[in-house]
Amino acid sequence: MRSQTDEALMERFRDGAQDAFEDLFARHAPRVQGFLARMVRNGALAEDLLQATFLSVIRSRGRYEPGTRFTPWLMTIAANAARDALRHQRHVDAYVSQEDTATPASPAPDDSDPSLRRHLLDALQQLHPDHREAVVLSKVEGWSFEEIGALRGISPGAARLRAHRGYEKLRELLGELELEVAQ
Repeated sequence: MRSQTDEALMERFRDGAQDAFEDLFARHAPRVQGFLARMVRNGALAEDLLQATFLSVIRSRGRYEPGTRFTPWLMTIAANAARDALRHQRHVDAYVSQEDTATPASPAPDDSDPSLRRHLLDALQQLHPDHREAVVLSKVEGWSFEEIGALRGISPGAARLRAHRGYEKLRELLGELELEVAQ
């Protein structure tokens, strides 16, 4: 038996079929969690955001329009959850840095870990959230700029520009890290 499309499963879930939601969750949870983990770079927070994302799917199922592509709809919910969490974390960090001026606002890079992956993740975290999202979706998830544009409600050219700015900043940050390691 051929498996149902995501869109057919979502329509069944809208009509009350709980097993359809379970199938959607099983299909998409690993990919969504990976995306969220790269966006917020915190495994526990990514797990919480994964749950919040699928809770939003449950709550929003009545607003899902038949014929809408499911994956971009789901990833929009996940991206919004990640952005909200990052925005909240910036407010918390700003408050904490005001309260405790003896503690630096941002941690120093970990020079004891020479791994390129670690440096890349550190640099990726320093990108503007819109640029990080475009880089992660295009290079890690393999999305086209047309798909990223549709997800964010922007043109493919704007999505390409966001990714380009992210790549440029990554080159700058990774170049600085190379100099620090060499010294």
